[in-house]
Amino acid sequence: MKKPRLNWNAEPWSEDEPLECVMVVPETVDTATFIFRAPSGAWFDYQPGQFITLDLPVAGGNVQRTYTISSSPSRPLSISVTVKAQASSIGTRWMLDHLSPGMQIKAYGPAGIFSFHRHPAQKYLFISAGSGITPMMSMTTWAWDHAQNADIAFLHAARRPSDIIFRQRLEQFAARVPGIQLRFTVEEPEPYTTWTGYQGRLNQLMLGLMAPDYLEREVFCCGPEPFMQAVREMLTSLGYDMEMYHQESFGAPVQTESDAPVIDDAAPDEDARAQITFSASGVTAACAETDTVLAVAKRAGLNIPSGCTFGLCGTCKIRKTAGEVHMIHNGGISDDDIAEGWILACCSNPRGRIAIDL
Repeated sequence: MKKPRLNWNAEPWSEDEPLECVMVVPETVDTATFIFRAPSGAWFDYQPGQFITLDLPVAGGNVQRTYTISSSPSRPLSISVTVKAQASSIGTRWMLDHLSPGMQIKAYGPAGIFSFHRHPAQKYLFISAGSGITPMMSMTTWAWDHAQNADIAFLHAARRPSDIIFRQRLEQFAARVPGIQLRFTVEEPEPYTTWTGYQGRLNQLMLGLMAPDYLEREVFCCGPEPFMQAVREMLTSLGYDMEMYHQESFGAPVQTESDAPVIDDAAPDEDARAQITFSASGVTAACAETDTVLAVAKRAGLNIPSGCTFGLCGTCKIRKTAGEVHMIHNGGISDDDIAEGWILACCSNPRGRIAIDL
């Protein structure tokens, strides 16, 4: 085996020098970690959570792809990215099929503002989905290596248990320090295996069970945009201070504060007026956007059967025939039902004028 060159007098790595791939570690299906070193022996200086841009020689011409660094600067002799191929992947697919130890590629960075080094706090809440786990892995490894006894609640969502990247390594961390609280939820278990963790889409109830003190924690979130939007809506509806919320899309990492997109999620406004027409009953009621359809119906003397009143049981499912609502539910309705116009009256707020089939 070729011995690594340790140059204790080396300078930090700069993008003038290519990176040499020294190891490829399979993680899950279509996911692998690529470990790089600097041929000169230079070491790597960056903030945990930042990203690096790789120049990949794919067929038809080089493409530049940005990947969050999954290693930690507390282990500075190498740098790693963990990549997952999607159906439309070009650069990532090339890496999985062709990039092997000994090959050198051009790289730029590191860069980015998504790091808990920029937001010191007593307690953190990491929320991720899919390959959005990579910056959380970097930050958690830093905390582990520095023996900080950091208080980290780590929540991760995946399709199946076998899709949870870094599962064994994170479980080893959590098994040895009390400050790392690890929670997983999956859409479905593996066939012929037992899954004792959470199952289903991350929702308000799960959040309260996984991290009861979430209101006190600095939140870092990374994953697909629909996932992050759902997380933002959950936190907003629960009264979380969104000044303590930070996010990074693994599709479009942000390099500087000025590049950060403005998050302008629609939320019910208590000063905004709305109107609900209950078509079959011939009743029209004025209300505020913060009122639920269920509450307005009851005030109007109409009965919508209900149970839990927080979007879990599905008893209050009713069809919306016109207009839009703001609905934050806890799994009591399917995406197909929503697409067909069904809502849960207990957790739906009217936006302007709407009509309900009641």
